[in-house]
Amino acid sequence: MAGHSKWANIKHKKAAQDARRGKIFTRLIKEITVAARLGGGDPSSNPRLRLAMDKAFGHNMPKDNVERAIKRGCGELGGVNYEEIRYEGYGVSGAAVMVDCMTDNRTRTVADVRHAFTKHGGNLGTDGSVAYLFTHCGQLLFAPGTSEAQLLEAALEAGAEDVISNDDGSLEVITGPDVFVAVKDGLEKSGFKAELAEVTWKPENEVLLQGDDATRMQKLLDALEDIDDVQDVYTTAILDI
Repeated sequence: MAGHSKWANIKHKKAAQDARRGKIFTRLIKEITVAARLGGGDPSSNPRLRLAMDKAFGHNMPKDNVERAIKRGCGELGGVNYEEIRYEGYGVSGAAVMVDCMTDNRTRTVADVRHAFTKHGGNLGTDGSVAYLFTHCGQLLFAPGTSEAQLLEAALEAGAEDVISNDDGSLEVITGPDVFVAVKDGLEKSGFKAELAEVTWKPENEVLLQGDDATRMQKLLDALEDIDDVQDVYTTAILDI
């Protein structure tokens, strides 16, 4: 069942992100600020910053906003210092959920995350309880109808690790996190523009949820996404709604 409803799930995710445009800007500014603080303000030598900037410009964020976030991260402007925290837990039917946050108030964030889990039939777990079920990697998703042979050739030449063909006809290119930007650039030069391109935590095995279970799981994921301090939510669940 690998890849079942993959394309539909990605489309839903993109639509949900578009609906939260204001929140997306806030999250990207946080990511740019932290990336600059940890790795410096030069995107050519800071892949995490380069990726965050690409996402920001992809969402039409004004250049001034990006530059201010970089300066804030480098200490040239004052502002809030965010720390990165990860929470792990279980959703409907035991599907694993991992929630990455950036916050200036741990107490507030954990209370909000715990409430979302509890209200929607999940449970907040301990550190490490589900992280081992995910692999840190770069992921680029291409629409059904993309030439698998041509994409495979271009991806391997660019330094990708694997190309996965999903049941719905979509194709995934998997990379190491450190070479993601180089592979993305190489594929674009070869004429392949991904519908979704991100450094993510990809589940080793997926759990298919259907009907009421899928609906309840979607409500949990939406509730987590709606928390101001949440940056990203990852799950082993594939939803067939």
